[in-house]
Amino acid sequence: MLDINFIRENSEKVKEGVTKKNVDPKLVDRFLRFDDEWRQKTAALDGLKAEQNNLTKELVRHKTEDLLSRAQILKKRAAEISEEREHFKLKRDEVLNKLPNLPFDDVPVGKDSSENRILREVGKKPKFDFKPKDYLTLAEPLGLINIKKAAEVSGSRFGYLLGDAVMLEFALVKLAFDVLLKEGFSPVAPPVMIRPKVFEGMGRLSADQKEERYYLQKDDLYLVGSAEHTLGPLNMNEVLGEAQLPARYAGFSTCFRREAGSYGKDTKGILRVHQFDKVEMFSFATAEKSGEELEYLLSIQEKLMQALELPYRVSFISTGDMGFTDVKQYDIETWLPGQDTYRETHSVSNTTDFQSRGINAKYKTAKGKNAGETKYLHMLNGTAFAIGRTIIAILENYQTKDGKVKVPEVLQDYLGKREIS
Repeated sequence: MLDINFIRENSEKVKEGVTKKNVDPKLVDRFLRFDDEWRQKTAALDGLKAEQNNLTKELVRHKTEDLLSRAQILKKRAAEISEEREHFKLKRDEVLNKLPNLPFDDVPVGKDSSENRILREVGKKPKFDFKPKDYLTLAEPLGLINIKKAAEVSGSRFGYLLGDAVMLEFALVKLAFDVLLKEGFSPVAPPVMIRPKVFEGMGRLSADQKEERYYLQKDDLYLVGSAEHTLGPLNMNEVLGEAQLPARYAGFSTCFRREAGSYGKDTKGILRVHQFDKVEMFSFATAEKSGEELEYLLSIQEKLMQALELPYRVSFISTGDMGFTDVKQYDIETWLPGQDTYRETHSVSNTTDFQSRGINAKYKTAKGKNAGETKYLHMLNGTAFAIGRTIIAILENYQTKDGKVKVPEVLQDYLGKREIS
């Protein structure tokens, strides 16, 4: 969530920021109205409590019927104002949860993905002396993916990975962890269920995201859409020392998304599914270092892609396409020759203190004139490998004329073979 004091003191800047993210700036005015009512009720309640305290002192000396009656009136009025104040707090918080994080000034302003900015293209696109196939056309004869049986068992947007596709998954996970552990990341296998209050604190239950979530009503739990969602709360309600930062984690989990609003788009195959596995990077940093940390996480993503020798491009995400919690976001889009296009395989974001404020995760400064000051952590997240999408990229880029698939050199020892046939 945004800092309430910041909204009060910088309402025009907040309006400008949310507008860039295609959110109605009138929400800011609505927030301020409810906040003003809450502040008035708080002041009135404080005044009544002061009166009650003075009256209590008088009652100790003189317990007259008039004073007792007045005490009852004050008690009743305090209860009424307290209820009114809570009403406005709930209304204010409801609006607050609809306000996204504000994009940094250097982020491209745009209405949607069409205005993302391509920063660079890396790697050579493979040249074939035949018409390249899409991944499903390749995978089904090789016994790697079965979406027909998955549809019978689970419905649309599910798939079975089989045989060497499973071994590819494990190889990718092992490669990611080998790289990340050398970089000082701590490995985590996080829970895939999360309490609503914590999920909301992470900024992942806003109105435009809620339809994406799977909710288990009987247990009052949500299934996570990324390891990020339960990696972030590792330091919930805690204060870290500045010397512990940056604290970097590598998490593996199964992820669940409804893919609401994407009906008719990539409904066949495993590109856009309800359940998928992912290795996620998560970092806790100081306010001063989070910008640098974002570039570092992006460099790790590029290191992994270059290890696989997959052609890709880096996209600087515009304000209209970036995430609700993000101030700055990059995507990596990988070339898929069978589809003759780039598709997103990675995303990396800086959320500054937006998520940490919601889950009360802080650090204590160690240096400078403000040493000992407590601040909210800056939190960042980035894909190491979205397994299904990376397998798709490998199948399409490493296919052969006879329908086989070469194994990227970096994965050959993990997989124990050089070719899938």
